[in-house]
Amino acid sequence: MDEFLYDVKIPKDRVAVLIGKKGEVKKIIEIETKTKIEVDSKEGDVFLKGEDALGLYTAREIVMAVGRGFHPHIALTLLKGDYLYESLDLTDYAGKSKDHMERIKGRIIGREGKSRKLIEELSEASLAVYGKTVSIIGPAESVTIARSAIEMLLRGSTHAAMYTMLERQRRELKGHKLFESFSPRPDEEKR
Repeated sequence: MDEFLYDVKIPKDRVAVLIGKKGEVKKIIEIETKTKIEVDSKEGDVFLKGEDALGLYTAREIVMAVGRGFHPHIALTLLKGDYLYESLDLTDYAGKSKDHMERIKGRIIGREGKSRKLIEELSEASLAVYGKTVSIIGPAESVTIARSAIEMLLRGSTHAAMYTMLERQRRELKGHKLFESFSPRPDEEKR
């Protein structure tokens, strides 16, 4: 069988988090994704190998999520088939200005983390603001909603407008899920 390879670079200060106490996090990722992970702690290079392309892709996503600031328990939710990881490069919105970067990160996080918490709660996705990125993990619909909220803030919308959009999206999503749960199964329609 063919062996597939990925090389991922993560920040050096996230290497210990990826490895975990006594290598526990690394072992869990390897077992759950059927991959082999080698870490160069000095450089932050992570080498992933495996014969299962989907498992290897999932391992790469988990490693990148940990590298972008997620706690390993949240990153491991990517093992669920319907969960996605997405990362937005804030330099696309802030340019090279350090002051502007700090300002837009502050808008996403909010005073005492309020904005971030509300985005997570209303979108049902998890956020990590780390370095020059903001990353999202959650079910596909939730990631889309959270990304829309973040992009609104990055483009200068008010927090109030963003919260209104999130609440509307949440109602629509809940209504859709509620409708699906009450929809008759195909074998029940003829009764």
